[in-house]
Amino acid sequence: MTTPGERFMTRLVPACTVRGMADQGNLEAPVAEVTAAWERIEQWLCARAPASATLLRPAASDADFTAVEEAIGVAFPPALRAWYSLHDGVDDPEAGKSLWPAGFLPGDQGWYRLEQVESNYIMHTRDWEREPGRIPISCTPGDMWHGLYIDARPDEPPYGRLGRWTVDREPEPIPTSTLGWPLEVWLTEQADALEQDRCLTEPGGWRDEDNWPAVTVCGGLAWVAPGEEPPRPEGRILLGGGPR
Repeated sequence: MTTPGERFMTRLVPACTVRGMADQGNLEAPVAEVTAAWERIEQWLCARAPASATLLRPAASDADFTAVEEAIGVAFPPALRAWYSLHDGVDDPEAGKSLWPAGFLPGDQGWYRLEQVESNYIMHTRDWEREPGRIPISCTPGDMWHGLYIDARPDEPPYGRLGRWTVDREPEPIPTSTLGWPLEVWLTEQADALEQDRCLTEPGGWRDEDNWPAVTVCGGLAWVAPGEEPPRPEGRILLGGGPR
């Protein structure tokens, strides 16, 4: 049986031709890092947060990417395309079930499906009049007013890096005062934090004490600040040795 990473690597060349003027090796490295990091995250979810794992959708196809890129007029950075080539985001929980398992990315973020990427990108650039080129990838389940994006402007220094969008202010990189977190580095740090039962550590070594992994009673992954009451009435178990 092939792994998700092995299946994806057979599609590596088309994914890596998005920025033709860049060196091929520079494109392949982030793709490989995304694939390796996500395999670790998915293995952790399957073993310890199955309610989150079951929401993962099948891989996006080349036709899916083409349709979205044509609709928004922006090409996905190779690392972002690699991520969606493993899973097309997550499904919503069934009616009446908890939203907790869907928000398993740091900051209680739910990973957008490509159809949500398209509709939200159009809303951001048309209705909110945001500058084109930043692709929204998530929001808090049940709340469409803030989330994460990946910069897809190939001629700008933050290309391929993580940022935060909100309805009431301009987008900003994560961490602030930087160019942003490269997607492949962000996913690798999540994998490390999950496997080591510790909080996230941002580039530069700053420990993000607001993002410790926890498992909810319904079997979902959440990233929490120790000691804070959960925003929803469900219990959770903090992992690792952080303050309680």
